[in-house]
Amino acid sequence: MVEDMDQEQPSVPPEADAPPDRRKAAWIGMGALLVALVLLAFLSGPSGINPDADQPPPAADGKLATATAADPDDAKAAGTQAPLHFTLKDMNGVEVKLASFKGKVILLNFWATWCGPCRAEIPALIELQKQYADDLVVLGFSVDDPVAKLKPYAKEFQINYPILVGLGREDVQEAFGPLWGIPVSVIIARDGTIQKKHSGIASKEQFEREIRTALGV
Repeated sequence: MVEDMDQEQPSVPPEADAPPDRRKAAWIGMGALLVALVLLAFLSGPSGINPDADQPPPAADGKLATATAADPDDAKAAGTQAPLHFTLKDMNGVEVKLASFKGKVILLNFWATWCGPCRAEIPALIELQKQYADDLVVLGFSVDDPVAKLKPYAKEFQINYPILVGLGREDVQEAFGPLWGIPVSVIIARDGTIQKKHSGIASKEQFEREIRTALGV
């Protein structure tokens, strides 16, 4: 009979027999683990941004975000008249009228010095400006850089096309956008209509294909 009673006694968790300090340490450890799991779920899950939203949100620091996908309005822009009535200053202080380039294909590139994908596009834009010098003008529209940053940057990369100062010219960005991220490139045909609007980084081959289409070759 004694043996049966011994066998029927339920097992007692070791923590119950542990000294108070050990039990307290065990509870603290379990609490820390729970907090870590909650933080991991928060960081790896949605952060209040709807992944199915039409546009990516602006960057937290107020700058445009880096464009990683096509804007849903890109396709709508094709065939519309480009807003070429703007006059801007280039990094040397010279006034540039966008309408003065009508008759050539215009590749208007919205970019910034802090934007990595924008920087990656620059060599292709330089080559295209050389290759199609008679029929193409590349315009680099810096969205928020001061002139003091633009000049050394253009010298470092040996940029061979005009750099327009877009700081404070949200009117131009809105007219060609709105822009939710950069880089954004707008290919404008000789007659001033938008041939292609491209959000996100593009290769030289993509640009050249769109330029040749605009040239009709």
